[in-house]
Amino acid sequence: MSKKRFFLFASLMMALTLLLAACGGGDDEAKKTDKDQDKGKGKDELFVEDVEAQFPQTTSNDGEVIKDGELTVGLISDSPFEGTLNKVFYEGKPDADVMKWFDENLFDRDGDYMITNTGAAEYELSEDNKTITIKIRDGVNWHDGEPVKSTDLLYSYELLGHPEYTGTRYTFMIENVEGMEEYHNGEAETISGIEIINDKELTITYKEPAPSLLQGIWDTATPRHYVGDVTKGELTMDELVSSEKIRTSPIGFGPYKVSKIVPGESVLYDRNDDYWRGEPALKNVVLKVVSVASAIDALKRGDIDVAPELPTDQYERMVDIENAELLATLQNSYTYIGFKLGKWDEETKQNVLDPDAKLADKRVRQAMWHALNNEAIAQKFYYGLRTPATTLVIPFFDTFHDASNEGRSYDPEKAKELLDEAGYVDVDGDGFREDPDGNEFVLNFASMSGGDIAEPLAQAYIQNWEDVGLKVQLTNGRLHEFNSFYDMLEKDDPNIDIYQGAWGTGTDPDPEGLYGRTAKFNYTRYTSEENDKLLEEGNSPAAFDEDFRRDVYNKWQELMVEDVPVAPTLYRYAIHGVNKRVANYTIDATSDLKLYEVGVTE
Repeated sequence: MSKKRFFLFASLMMALTLLLAACGGGDDEAKKTDKDQDKGKGKDELFVEDVEAQFPQTTSNDGEVIKDGELTVGLISDSPFEGTLNKVFYEGKPDADVMKWFDENLFDRDGDYMITNTGAAEYELSEDNKTITIKIRDGVNWHDGEPVKSTDLLYSYELLGHPEYTGTRYTFMIENVEGMEEYHNGEAETISGIEIINDKELTITYKEPAPSLLQGIWDTATPRHYVGDVTKGELTMDELVSSEKIRTSPIGFGPYKVSKIVPGESVLYDRNDDYWRGEPALKNVVLKVVSVASAIDALKRGDIDVAPELPTDQYERMVDIENAELLATLQNSYTYIGFKLGKWDEETKQNVLDPDAKLADKRVRQAMWHALNNEAIAQKFYYGLRTPATTLVIPFFDTFHDASNEGRSYDPEKAKELLDEAGYVDVDGDGFREDPDGNEFVLNFASMSGGDIAEPLAQAYIQNWEDVGLKVQLTNGRLHEFNSFYDMLEKDDPNIDIYQGAWGTGTDPDPEGLYGRTAKFNYTRYTSEENDKLLEEGNSPAAFDEDFRRDVYNKWQELMVEDVPVAPTLYRYAIHGVNKRVANYTIDATSDLKLYEVGVTE
């Protein structure tokens, strides 16, 4: 089973040709709008200098929402959604996009992504920051009418820690629960650190207090009565994951209920009249997969009302959309080049470095980062909607992103010096460097398909590396579909030396889940004692002091720039297209608007 977190498709570049609009004269010319003028602009003229200033985050439609409206949402993807519709088991972002309309976390988050007491549950934290008491509100019911119980939250923890669990979410905030390690190892039948007080209330006690608790706590329940109880032997873990109650008829307690699923293609949702916040504004929501290439046209035609995360490389085609508004926000994601440095050891459940990996010498990895002309790519193809990345704690986490750390800027001469120093020189005069033993040195590069510009982008990076004398070729001579790409990474396919991926970070700045020694998402398989030390310190009791935690993460960012297990390439802004008939739609994390309030005015 493949194992992925909040994967985001890398929306890649594409060269397009604009047709210049014919210009009239006299009064018609004077009446030309800014948008009309945009239609004839070239890429330089369309460059966005200040995204936050140019684009809102909430729709401007303040009309009265009509009763029993319907909304069509595009799932912008060149791959079908897999249909693992449970947060304990799901693999990719497309499935997360499906789930958000019918399921919810128990806690709301504020603008800093800290849990609040305004959601379906309230919490209270002990003075020593080790025990959290959670109380689920009355009236919060599953779609089949059964109340959401404290034992449903417990069930998620039992699944995540179960000895048969093969997913990737057994991370620090789960492992840190008191008694979880014994339960996970099959040495205990229950999790001693979770106490059920009554049907609506429970406590979770952690071995060590950690600042990630209020941002990274697991607060998604699983309907034990509906899906079946693995802990009582009613079914196996594999049977649960593949069951229709996960795949085609899931339930949640969100504003809309799943009515019909066409696997991989579309979902029809009906209003949940019993929703705990109140009656949702829409009667129905349709979510359907729309290809990256056709998303903008689908929005223009009105085939979809909401197009989340339009391909920013096609921005010049967005500016003449007259029936929709464009919203934008900084994403909690980034694209990167990863270097395969080892393998996952299933027996020890750890990443293990391979000292004989092709890219074991960090000077070669440093050189390959210096060879990447990310600034040119961002400016030429993304109109200012992507920016060169510097460190692995992204600007989304403003408090912990080290803006003074410049990473490794584009410097092909520095790249050549590093390769020479490492002993990689062109022995036979063919323009490509051999390894220190004089053998041919060829790197296999895996990259995802998706959109018209996936191939040009991969080739641009291959050319960057060729410019400094490195021979790089596409793995198996082609790009790979999203799901098969990540399957290859997870299985440590020997045909991959380097790869281009993207990460969604979630709302917790702790990078352990992506780069820790026991993190399955650590696809490079990089480990070091210093990395272990800094990641542990960053989520230690001392890290409740924000200055201490910032200092630790600054040091960690420095370490990653030095060791380069991955080379971050671009930070990203998301552009959402929303039909002007839609009201109360927002991508503003500080807004109080919720999905159940989204409606249409005509």
